[in-house]
Amino acid sequence: MRVNELLNIKGKVAIVTGASSGLGVTFSEALAEEGANLVIAARRIEKLTEVAHNLEKLGIKAVPFQCDVTKQEEVQALIDASVKNFGRIDIIVNNAGVAAMGPSTEMPVEEWNKVVSVNLTGVFLCARTAAKQMIKQGSGKIINIASIYGAVGDIFPAAPYYATKGAVINLTRDLAVEWAPFKINVNAIAPGFFPSEMTEAIFREPRYLEYITKLTPLGRVGHPDDLKGAVLFLSSNASDYITGQTIFVDGGWTIW
Repeated sequence: MRVNELLNIKGKVAIVTGASSGLGVTFSEALAEEGANLVIAARRIEKLTEVAHNLEKLGIKAVPFQCDVTKQEEVQALIDASVKNFGRIDIIVNNAGVAAMGPSTEMPVEEWNKVVSVNLTGVFLCARTAAKQMIKQGSGKIINIASIYGAVGDIFPAAPYYATKGAVINLTRDLAVEWAPFKINVNAIAPGFFPSEMTEAIFREPRYLEYITKLTPLGRVGHPDDLKGAVLFLSSNASDYITGQTIFVDGGWTIW
């Protein structure tokens, strides 16, 4: 099979969570640009509807669906919406995430629980609920969004974020083993520093930007386009023999 055939996802059906802004929009665009139909999910339905409208200009169908990934019944409804609209799910990108910054000694346990609920429990619920449908179909691609901070520490105090993103990387490994017999590939993408709502405060500070670029071997922060190749690869037949892996898209940050 030629490379362009291996990377072809035209007509596939993908779900992207956390798709109302930031990296979720980038992942959705990457899949839509290559011809995949989408169900995009987040809690902010107005923003989702706007994103869906823009995606459909690319010639695909995009369904906005309001969903809190921490609630099993809403996650099930999301999966059901994909099957109702398109008959199947080929790809799910588990991107929804939050962060809580501050010294660990002063971190309210409510903030810890919120981050764990979205970043870890949410990924688990979406992955397992999608997997049930994919098992019926006989194949599927699950892509969990981790972070460089799932593998390293740093000066930015955000213990629940670091902890959950590390857990996502290991959860990816376990689910890959569990679902390999069903031809379901489970992999992760670990972005470095990219512009988003979550990183807005950091990007506003020149001293932080200087710190980031100095420690990044490629000498810059990420551009949204830098993530598109990774999500396309993991969504396509080109990655059929890859599972349980994490691709770090970080300009070399985690080399050190």
